Amino acid sequence: MTKEKSKEIEKIKEEKATKKKPTQAQYEKEVLTLAEEGLTAEKIGEKLRQKGIHPREYEKKISKILGEKYISPDLKNIENKLERIKKHYDKNHQDKRSKREKDRVFSQLRKIRLYLGIRTK
Repeated sequence: MTKEKSKEIEKIKEEKATKKKPTQAQYEKEVLTLAEEGLTAEKIGEKLRQKGIHPREYEKKISKILGEKYISPDLKNIENKLERIKKHYDKNHQDKRSKREKDRVFSQLRKIRLYLGIRTK
């Protein structure tokens, strides 16, 4: 190893040693601020790990902290997909394949809502 690399590694070790682990309250506050930015529970976990905060070291799961604000990432993705397909189908009524895809994705959305116990609108 070169001297430069070993110095960089030492700096990283020192930074990790000087960092304090946030308290449970600080952790929950950080999760809620990231949720306000519109991130899903998965993305919040990734952001926290990048900051050196590991969710497994704390008592509550991210989805439990979010509570009512929690949205299943699968549900969110399917809703976005359905919106895109609807938008396309409104412009292109002769596209029969997109009509079938719209029906298929809507059915998928209905099934996942039923599984998660969310009532349809």
